[in-house]
Order: sequence, then C-alpha cells, then structure tokens
Amino acid sequence: MGQLVSDVTSVLNYHDSKKEAENERQKILADMAADEKEKTNLVKKTLATQRAKYGASGVSGNSLTTGAVLKRLKQETEEPYKEKRATNVEKLKKISVAKPNLLQSLLDKFDDLVS
Repeated sequence: MGQLVSDVTSVLNYHDSKKEAENERQKILADMAADEKEKTNLVKKTLATQRAKYGASGVSGNSLTTGAVLKRLKQETEEPYKEKRATNVEKLKKISVAKPNLLQSLLDKFDDLVS
C-alpha cells in the first residue's frame, strides 16, 4: 500500500512540476518577445533621430546609405539584447522535469514486495 501511495504522489508531483516548468517557459518566452519588440522600437527611434539630425545639418537622404546607417544602429542597440537572449535561451534549456518511472520503481522494490 505504501508503494502505491508513493507512486501516486510521485505522479502528482510530476504533473505539478510539469505545469510549473511550462509556466516558467511561457514567462521566459514572453520576456524574450517583449525584449525583441523593445529593441525594434529603439532602433526605429534612433534611426528617426539620426535622420532628423542629418536633415537639420543640411545633409540630404540621397547621399546617405540608409542601409549602412540602419546596420550600424542595429548593431549598437542589439548588443545588450543579445546577452539577454543568450541568458534566456540557457534558462529554457535548463528547465526540465524528470518523469517518474513507475516500472523501475516497482522493480527496485520487487524483492520487498515478494518477501
């Protein structure tokens, strides 16, 4: 009877742990999405500021390669987000739940059950 209670408890604990792990994964993914949106908005804002600054100084947009400016701005603003993303990916990899193996548990206790 004790083995049955132990097995049921381990299954219930597994389901609770699985739900907690899924909630943690969803939270990390939501944080990653928010970071990506924040990064995109920051690049757009910085690019608009850069264009306004060049326009105010009399430089026309035709002489600038906007692709090069955008690439440089993206690289400058992306660096802290790369680190956060790498950290979040590592967190996602570490989230795991050990599934209970009831058959192995029974086999381990087989001698006690037979005696």
